[in-house]
Amino acid sequence: MEHQQRALDAYVAQVAANPDTVGVVVIGSVARGTERDDSDVDVYLVVTAEAFAAATAEDRWAWIDRHGLDYPGSYIDVKLADLAYLRTAVRRADDPTRASFAGARAVFSRSEELPALVERISSLGDEVWAERIRSHVAQAHLHGGYFLRQAEEHGDPFLLQHAAVHLTLAAARAALASAHRLMPGPKYIHRLVREIPSPDGFVEAWDAVVAAPGTTTANALIAIIDDWLGRDQTRDESLSVFIRDNELAWLRGTIPAEYF
Repeated sequence: MEHQQRALDAYVAQVAANPDTVGVVVIGSVARGTERDDSDVDVYLVVTAEAFAAATAEDRWAWIDRHGLDYPGSYIDVKLADLAYLRTAVRRADDPTRASFAGARAVFSRSEELPALVERISSLGDEVWAERIRSHVAQAHLHGGYFLRQAEEHGDPFLLQHAAVHLTLAAARAALASAHRLMPGPKYIHRLVREIPSPDGFVEAWDAVVAAPGTTTANALIAIIDDWLGRDQTRDESLSVFIRDNELAWLRGTIPAEYF
């Protein structure tokens, strides 16, 4: 909307005068054209390597700027980055970070590299999505087929809830990966499982585990996942993938699958 564009233009004029500013990348609803009348403006402020090192040494990664200056309730929600940060994000950012760059655009840049980096962060190849499905199916098999069953057998209410949450998250992440959709954060999962294409009964089975976790509801959800996305993935294969993605993440220099 016009008032958000004016706020963004004012912010760019403010920071462009600083020689440490390499670029400004607008993200979020304003970048995607889905902003509401009262939406804030979300940006990445891209700075020099020296400025980034100095700020992050003080744990200054994000802040609010221009609060109330441009329209009622307005502010610029700023996250800090440098070019090295963005290059690393292309290779191994988690889904929330990648999702934050979906539809993003550089509105100011002193670097020819910046626009291409911004575009590449939210793009994953088919082989990456296929491996994501394999990992999340493995998470569903172990959390729903083993830990949840253990929770019932031992009467462990915490493990029951923990396994159910991880099963439903894994099922949702597998479904999202099948649609090549990034996961922007847990608060979006309930809506997203209803938006992506899925087989008949998937959403109902997913909701049943959330509402009444137990082996009966878990088995029904896992059966749908197996028929849809399991691709004959055996429980032994899932065990190895689960160990690789979870217990050996420290060794491989990766992060557990639920945090991809």
